[in-house]
Amino acid sequence: MVNATFRFYEELNDFLAPARRKQAFSVPCAEAATTKHMIEALGVPHTEVELILVNGESADFGRILQDGDRVAVYPRFEAMDVTPLLRVRDYPLREPRFVADAHLGGLARMLRMLGFDTLYDNHFHDDTIVAICEQDGRIVLTRDRELLKRRAVTHGCYVHALKPETQLKEIVERLDLARSARPFTLCLHCNVPLRPVDKASVVDRLPARVRMHYDRFSICGMCGRVYWEGSHWLHMRQMLDGVLSP
Repeated sequence: MVNATFRFYEELNDFLAPARRKQAFSVPCAEAATTKHMIEALGVPHTEVELILVNGESADFGRILQDGDRVAVYPRFEAMDVTPLLRVRDYPLREPRFVADAHLGGLARMLRMLGFDTLYDNHFHDDTIVAICEQDGRIVLTRDRELLKRRAVTHGCYVHALKPETQLKEIVERLDLARSARPFTLCLHCNVPLRPVDKASVVDRLPARVRMHYDRFSICGMCGRVYWEGSHWLHMRQMLDGVLSP
């Protein structure tokens, strides 16, 4: 029987049984068990892991565990560049393009508000999400741990919060998105870039109050929706400023 000692750091402890959190613990491993197999057997999706050290040396998910191995498992690093140490995947989880599962429609809409390319459809099945992740290299956002354990899902985030605004703040902080945000540059419905449009070309589509008080407009080239900086925009702007503030 092979025994290895594990220690998980920071938010990875949230996935563990309470008795194993924030401390080293020894567990029996099957012969030829890999780091990925054991990490997920302990409840942590591999997409949440950025760095694995086995006996102090960086290792990949395919490392076969030996008796007496000491395994330290770390989540994403935002304050430092760990690329030189990285073994678990070819590059860090930093590309801010997302696909959200069917339960995260509010989060998807808010990410689009911030200007982040986010695919969402409440009819997406898990297999569809996995295929999109493989094809486009998108980060999967979900509250389903089993979805993140799929081998084909290399980029993903387990969303801990329950309410959309809190979920948005969680994702912005975890992936350090504040500096990349470009609020109100995407259509909230189509997820495509908006473009400025002359008032004269859309004036016949505007409510009388809007025609009277606003002069700057943008339009979605796919669905034709027209956007302006009205009271609803101001409310959203205040909410986003609260999310983006340190």
